[in-house]
Amino acid sequence: MMLSALGTPSTFLPEILGSMSLKSLALPGLALTLLLTGCAKKDNHPAPRPPEVGYVVVAPQSASLDLELSGRTTAYETSEVRPQVSGLILARRFTEGTVVKQGETLYEIDPSLYRAAVAEAKANLDNAEANRAAAEARAARYKPLAEIEAVSKQDYTDAVAQARQAAAQVEQTRAALKTAEINLAFTRVPAPITGRVGRTLVTTGALVTSGQAEPLTTIARLDPINVDIQQSSADLVALRNRLAGGGPLSSGASVQLVLEDGSIYPHAGRVEFAEPLVDSSTGTVTLRARFPNPQNLLLPGMFVRARFSQATLHNVLLVPQQAVSRTPRGEATVLIVGPDNKVVQRMIKAERTIGDRWLATSGLAAGDKVIVEGRTRVRPGETVKPVPAGAAASRPAAPAKS
Repeated sequence: MMLSALGTPSTFLPEILGSMSLKSLALPGLALTLLLTGCAKKDNHPAPRPPEVGYVVVAPQSASLDLELSGRTTAYETSEVRPQVSGLILARRFTEGTVVKQGETLYEIDPSLYRAAVAEAKANLDNAEANRAAAEARAARYKPLAEIEAVSKQDYTDAVAQARQAAAQVEQTRAALKTAEINLAFTRVPAPITGRVGRTLVTTGALVTSGQAEPLTTIARLDPINVDIQQSSADLVALRNRLAGGGPLSSGASVQLVLEDGSIYPHAGRVEFAEPLVDSSTGTVTLRARFPNPQNLLLPGMFVRARFSQATLHNVLLVPQQAVSRTPRGEATVLIVGPDNKVVQRMIKAERTIGDRWLATSGLAAGDKVIVEGRTRVRPGETVKPVPAGAAASRPAAPAKS
């Protein structure tokens, strides 16, 4: 055999290795090392982490059904101040924009002519009383003379009639004096109600007349204040049934106001009445609610929204609005965390909102984990890392393994 001729391996291997160069031995070893290193790196590459999503747990709760209607504020009382006598304005006795009391003098009109009228009426009254006294004395003297026929009965009858005419004249002149005194009092224009007075429309020296169309100023009572609300006649029937306590869920006639800036007015009001007629052009009925207004925050003419608490629902499921999306057909869907932390898409029925949440009437059960954060980064069937809403990582999810 050839091996026998060459000798045993122990005798010829050193000779073979010795004959090989060091370079020829190093190249295969380097290649083997690189191959093993590459395999090790490939085997140690970490798997991509599942994306984090924030969820809320759906739980039964009570919710109030609110109805918002547009309205406008109106003063509780309004009075346009007008003169009741004619004359020149001598003085203005109030500060514009302040609160005036009922009976407080606002303007003074020149009283000269009216004082003279009072004096004339007093003189006429004195004259009439003197005539009455003379006529009554004459009738008294004629009475016994008529009984003995010293004077004719006709003369006595005329004397009695003159006495009665004189007494009536006294009453007429007394009434004229009272009228003159009233007109003199009207030269001081008083505040007819207590409230906040507006700007004056006349100045000192202006000529005003009795019964003029233009008011001198306007007074408005702002505490309390009214809000006139427009409600359709069809909805009014249902609202009345709820406010009248027709069912166990009625919340009463309390009303809240939403101001023009979106804030909630701090004081609640109550519905006072509804007009008995329906506007034929709009099909609406005006409801009036009354609100306390101690800081005069509400002013007449402001547009507000009145919020009625129509009913209270119990054991309902509410879903945040950002958790609900709509299909092209308008169907509401949500993503929930299912078994093994896999995303599941659910069709729900959500037809109305309560505050910032949807009222889910079907499709969800108590305890479901509805995804509200990171829902745009996941798909149904994908495995996720669920965390309570607010704690989800803001970093984007790692790219999926190719």
